Amino acid sequence: MRRLDKRGAIAFVDVASAGAACPIDPALLLARFHAREGEGPLLHGAAAFAAMWRAIPLLRPFGLAARFPPLLFVMEGAYRGFLRLRPRLQAWAR
Repeated sequence: MRRLDKRGAIAFVDVASAGAACPIDPALLLARFHAREGEGPLLHGAAAFAAMWRAIPLLRPFGLAARFPPLLFVMEGAYRGFLRLRPRLQAWAR
């Protein structure tokens, strides 16, 4: 995503690094993807991905489409399924 963000519209924060400013418990932040759009609320899961996509011109149509509640509901289900598989995928990648 960093490579796609050519305008530098996204401020990526590694909450696992020492000294990172965390608005909530770092363990909760590491469990799911989080993002904030402007001064709005802290989003998580598929809604956070959609917010990030809206900031990247190439992915903006997908982020805008995710504002349609039924589509966001399906995306959230897919994201939760991915989270269940993530530990195995990480072990496999090592």
